[in-house]
Amino acid sequence: MVFRGGPWTSRRGVLIGAGLAAAWPGRGTAGAGDPALVQTRYGPVRGFTDQDVRVFLGIPYGADTGPRRFAPPAPPASWTAPFEATVYGPSAPQRAEAGATSEDCLRLNVWTPARVDEPRPVIVYIHGGAYATGSGSSPLTDGARLARRHGLVVVTLNHRLNALGYAYLARLAAGQGITGFEDSGNLGQLDLVLALEWVRDSIAAFGGDPSRVTLIGQSGGGAKIATLMAMPQARGLFHRVMTMSGQQVTASGPLNATRRAEVWLDALGLAPDRIGQLRTLPVERLIEATRAEDPILGGSLYFGPVLDERVLMRHPFYPDAPALSADIPMIIGNTREETLAFLGNDPANANLTWDSLPARLTPAQLRIDVAPEAVIAFYRDLYPQMSPDEVLIRATTAGRSWRAAVIEAEERARQGSPARVYQLDWPARLPNGRTGAFHTSDIPLVFDTLSAEGSGAIGSEAQDMADRMSGFVARYAATGDPNGADLPDWTPYSLARRETLVLDRPPRMENDPRGAERAWFARIPYIQPGT
Repeated sequence: MVFRGGPWTSRRGVLIGAGLAAAWPGRGTAGAGDPALVQTRYGPVRGFTDQDVRVFLGIPYGADTGPRRFAPPAPPASWTAPFEATVYGPSAPQRAEAGATSEDCLRLNVWTPARVDEPRPVIVYIHGGAYATGSGSSPLTDGARLARRHGLVVVTLNHRLNALGYAYLARLAAGQGITGFEDSGNLGQLDLVLALEWVRDSIAAFGGDPSRVTLIGQSGGGAKIATLMAMPQARGLFHRVMTMSGQQVTASGPLNATRRAEVWLDALGLAPDRIGQLRTLPVERLIEATRAEDPILGGSLYFGPVLDERVLMRHPFYPDAPALSADIPMIIGNTREETLAFLGNDPANANLTWDSLPARLTPAQLRIDVAPEAVIAFYRDLYPQMSPDEVLIRATTAGRSWRAAVIEAEERARQGSPARVYQLDWPARLPNGRTGAFHTSDIPLVFDTLSAEGSGAIGSEAQDMADRMSGFVARYAATGDPNGADLPDWTPYSLARRETLVLDRPPRMENDPRGAERAWFARIPYIQPGT
């Protein structure tokens, strides 16, 4: 099924017409006279050429998951007529606005240089959205400029999300003697494995080098990558990783995950002995029921990877970094004001006073059990120039969003396979005008998509930062080492120095930036949200 009316439809005729005139040496193509026709493992696909980049959108890497709901993914049926890969495929069913959605969501997109004289490094980007929302069709992650400027082959993808991808139904089903739900808690991860197998088997036809596959993921995408690093099924399918404000220290335990599934069933009006009806209920009802209150975290139900002893045999970064991926280079990134993205658009979080601030520093925001008065006193002593509004963002970032990145960097250092760490200080602008290095603000810098809606880019100097970040990503994808060009010597993170690349103008190396904040919050046990 090809969904029409996507963002490329209005330009489709022009782009394909221009593409037919572009030269292509024929490596891996299905038709020597058509540069936009490529043979994949499952059949030919026809994309289009946008100037000097060939684009293929909505390619199926797996079968429709609707008829196989709550089962591991299956490869697509092979086809013989060219699949018209000219519009994005559907996103996974979700509560957020994501364009066309469908359970037939196992789709991916490829951008590749029109001329390829040798195999090119491959970037596979995994979108964020906290396991519940998002897609690989965002204008911010369009791969054209990475392909055009840096000669990379870029892949983005969709996979199952929320309850359809991560509801752990295995214990409840087994208690009723019902089979077919054994892997339901990690289906989204298995979808990613299938997508990476597609890349291994077919990316050479697009000019990519299957021996140089770099995974990049922001937010939930980075957490999915951290989880893949602990999964034997994913071994050998990627060769370097970069996580951007997305970590997964621990997965959900099976009992808490089962409790969430029970709440979800209650919201659907189903007793455990009717669990089989989940396979046939309208998907809209399944998604709507995830609005039920989470019994552990509060808020709507959380569904993420589960320590099920089948797909996931250990926690991703607890009690240590996984030995399985110790040989894989890793970059761990964060932004200095992460939570400005979540809190900065809420008028209730603006113009705070020292008297009103404690009520905003709730456990739901800090995600740890600490007295807000103690947090405020610490920040007022450390940063006397900060306003209450600024303390809210810095404290919630340190307590909620940054902790897991530090833990993962520490564990890789202890393992003897240290990661490189960056901190983005370069600011972007929220729709309401507030500025800071907030969560997601590094995405358009990495993809060099500053002109895309929602980039938050400020001024012409933002292009200089995008040049730096997309450049080091290209070098990293090619060699495993991001150093070079106009970066300082980016050394790996050690426990002695905590070396960190601070991305600002100019970029600089610092030892233990925000070290006082890191040490203060390290006194308080960290538990990954959702576990």
